[in-house]
This record gives sequence, structure tokens and C-alpha cells, in this order.
Amino acid sequence: MQVNSTKTKEMIIGPLAKINLPLLTRPLGTIERVSSFKLLGVYIESSLGWSTHINSIVKKTTSRLYFLKQLKRAGLSSNQLLHYYTSVIRPVLEYSAPVWHYALTKEQTHQLEKIQNAPFTSSSTFLVVCRTLPCYMLQI
Repeated sequence: MQVNSTKTKEMIIGPLAKINLPLLTRPLGTIERVSSFKLLGVYIESSLGWSTHINSIVKKTTSRLYFLKQLKRAGLSSNQLLHYYTSVIRPVLEYSAPVWHYALTKEQTHQLEKIQNAPFTSSSTFLVVCRTLPCYMLQI
């Protein structure tokens, strides 16, 4: 098996990350040392924190919420808006949650709750749609 040093990354996890260890070298080059990387859609940090992952979730969700507002302005029905929310926005918020949710700080939890409740925090009227539990609220 050949190791491609341009695609290979090294990450040291735990207390050893603070020690300045020598870099791994291969005949074709040095392997890059990183403090975080994306594995199967989840950002993993050497400190085992989740700030990089939470920031990426917030960024993705914010852009999708903007598109939800555009769809509402275009005149889509509340059922179509609900379908968009449950099929496009909720999966981003819930993807691999059992892996990282237990270790969130209060600030990170608040950040996620704020972005999750963003479509529902307006002075306009709300429509509560209960097809099955849980109920979803959409602003109309």
C-alpha cells in the first residue's frame, strides 16, 4: 500500500498535542499536522471540542434559513415550507447528534437553539402544524 503524503493528515489528540513532537516524514514529503479535520461530515478537533463543528452547522443552517425566507416571500404554502424545513434544515441540525451533543458547552447549546428557533421568533402570526409528533411551527 502506498501512502499519499499530500492527502494524509496527522492529528495528535489529548495532552500530547501540547508537546512539540517532530513531524512525520515520508520519502516524498512531510505529512501535514492539523488541529481539526472533517471525517464523515463531522469536524473533529485535537482537543475533542466541538466549536468547529458547531460553527459549520450554524453557517450551513443560516444559509438554508435565508432560502426558507425567500420561499415564503415567493408564496409557497405552509405545508411546502414545513416540508422544506423538515427535509433540508432539520437534518443539518441533527446529523450525528449522538456523537457530539453530549459534550456541548452551554454557549454552543444556546447557539444551536437560537438558530433552530430562528424561523419561529417573529412578531407575525404562527401556524402550528401537527401531522405527527413533534409539532412544527411555521410563521405565516
